[in-house]
Amino acid sequence: MNATGDRGETEREPPRPAVTKRPAPCKQLAPLPPQAPPPSKTQHHPPPPPPPPPAAASPPQQKHQQQPQQETQQPTDPASPTVATTPEPVSLGGEAKTALSKTADAEPEYEVREGRSPRGRVGSRTLGFEPIPSTPPHHPQTRATLTPSGPWLCSPPQDGRGFGIGELVWGKLRGFSWWPGRIVSWYMTGRSRAADGTRWVMWFGDGKFSVVSGERHAPTARPPSLTPPFGRPPQVAGTRAGKAFKACPSTDETETSKSVDLQNKQMVEWAMTGFLPSGPKGLEPPEGISLATSSPQTRRFHTRILIYLSSLYACSEICISCGSLNISIQHPLFAGGMCQGCKNCFLECAYQYDDDGYQSYCTICCGGREVLMCGNNNCCRCFCVECVDLLVGPGAAAAAIQEDPWSCYTCSQTSDLGLLQRRADWPCRLQHFFANNHDQDFEPPKLYAPVMVEKRQPIRVLSLFDGIATGLLVLRELGIEVERYVASEVCEDSITVGIVRHQGRIMYVGDVRNVTRRHILEWGPFDLVIGGSPCNDLSIVNPARKGLFEGTGRLFFEFYRLLHEARPKEGDNRPFFWLFENVVAMGVSDKRDISRFLECNPVMIDAKDVSAAHRARYFWGNLPGMNRPLSAMCNDKLELQDCLEHGRTAKFGKVRTITTRSNSIKQGKDQHFPVYMNEKEDILWCTEMERIFGFPVHYTDVSNMSRLARQRLLGRSWSVPVIRHLFAPLKDYFACV
Repeated sequence: MNATGDRGETEREPPRPAVTKRPAPCKQLAPLPPQAPPPSKTQHHPPPPPPPPPAAASPPQQKHQQQPQQETQQPTDPASPTVATTPEPVSLGGEAKTALSKTADAEPEYEVREGRSPRGRVGSRTLGFEPIPSTPPHHPQTRATLTPSGPWLCSPPQDGRGFGIGELVWGKLRGFSWWPGRIVSWYMTGRSRAADGTRWVMWFGDGKFSVVSGERHAPTARPPSLTPPFGRPPQVAGTRAGKAFKACPSTDETETSKSVDLQNKQMVEWAMTGFLPSGPKGLEPPEGISLATSSPQTRRFHTRILIYLSSLYACSEICISCGSLNISIQHPLFAGGMCQGCKNCFLECAYQYDDDGYQSYCTICCGGREVLMCGNNNCCRCFCVECVDLLVGPGAAAAAIQEDPWSCYTCSQTSDLGLLQRRADWPCRLQHFFANNHDQDFEPPKLYAPVMVEKRQPIRVLSLFDGIATGLLVLRELGIEVERYVASEVCEDSITVGIVRHQGRIMYVGDVRNVTRRHILEWGPFDLVIGGSPCNDLSIVNPARKGLFEGTGRLFFEFYRLLHEARPKEGDNRPFFWLFENVVAMGVSDKRDISRFLECNPVMIDAKDVSAAHRARYFWGNLPGMNRPLSAMCNDKLELQDCLEHGRTAKFGKVRTITTRSNSIKQGKDQHFPVYMNEKEDILWCTEMERIFGFPVHYTDVSNMSRLARQRLLGRSWSVPVIRHLFAPLKDYFACV
């Protein structure tokens, strides 16, 4: 089986074994922060603080002062949207330096021993730290718990509360994982001095600063669960042998190294004297206590095997993902059950894909650090080594690595899969799994009887986050007469496409946040309200996502507000429909909140059934027949080859989800281009991407837009066949051309 490329590297690496190690999933307990590497031997002395009236510095002095800051500034991740620039300290003349020497004596700073920014290499992929938006120091929502990552040779601060300048710490900000930072001096930030008991922290990756209270100190050496491995055994051994060890009194000023050295010295003396008073036999455990024969992880691994074997004839009674007996639903792909926690993780991760186009986590348990990737071009599933060895049989993962290409357990035709039994109807079960996974029950939406032909009127549409006017295009293709189409859009390129392709039929109203009730009454009434708010801060693929209540996620509430304003008043029984779309790979809590506001559960529709690309999306609405099976039309292009220009050959049957990123066109774990032309690999042309989405050829070819600009427009748009499937029942309610 072929190898996967390095996730964090920009250059192609030679093939490696088909074992890919991934970070642990969100449902598992987060590991402890990694220990930072030892500090370098080079000492960097911070520059002196600026005087109240700074003198003009000469160019040589400024050049000399820029060098220390460049050494302390951390490298910025290429994906970081913003970089905070550290202000330069003002150069001082000889007199100013002399005047400040007394101040430095009164308020001494400490030598800084810098550590390197940690980056974790896991398996054949490099896991880089993504930048996170840092909150301004004075922001009331800044909450960070600092944890020192190890012993650093830094002088303690004057207030005696720990965290000396130059010390590497780990901060836990709400909504994000542990993040590394370094304690810095106040004048390095170019801002005011931190209050007593607080520290300035420079976060790695983006170089931004925050003020964190020292009272939120959570040292890793204090909790009993994090004591050194030799801390607990001496106490147990001494208790068994009747020997007590003296310990240093535990206070905030007590150094851990002194306590450990004292215990080690007492242990050595005790061993040299023959383990008095009971001798070596006194160290043995009491009778009736069995010794551990394996590590906890191995024991848990064997426990899962025993649980499954004991339930072999009732495998639906256990969770094949974690071994739990608290079953809430059956696994959609394989024989076995799923607990509520694994179900939530499956809902979030089943349609989460990495840059190589494969699933981020295991198909069975939605976890795993080492995963095996299917070698079939049109399959994107992964299986972790633990699940394969557990369910298929010991050594099955090693045998799969030797196969090239390796067919996964959803593609393989063999029936000898050990305890892993694929369901014959897994495609239908997977669709029903996402259609019936709702934890909330709502009243069914109001149903409208079809309107008599002679009473049908043209439709009036309010489109929020309109994009490139996919809704109007589909309505015109269906032959529905459109009286008014009001669109809210802020992207100039999208507006240009709508104006040119629909010849002024669209009334653009600008930012959705500026639309008020007065505007709705003036432009309305509306028969159809559609929209799909940006998914950047909702998709779990984005490590810096802010969720539904921050960033662009809040725009959902603009849709909810205007939907409420556009609804018919009480007593008005005219047909009124609405549709809201967003990404499937969102958090369970975000999906639950959206459903609670819209008072209905979503329907999951994947465009792969009616087009040549995968594109799974959630749709909320009251359109008739939203749950009906998705069927392709005779004119739909279901294969990539049907979408290509003459003389070009498709390497794949379908492509993965096309997004606004240019590398989303590359396919497979080896990042191949999807097309052959003149015996060379080639990318998809814009006209071919338009066919994949169902748009007319050259639909986005306006205003001399570049290929990347046109791909960004298509990556944010809807799939035309899917919207046609949803809008088709509207022909029974509105006039047709």
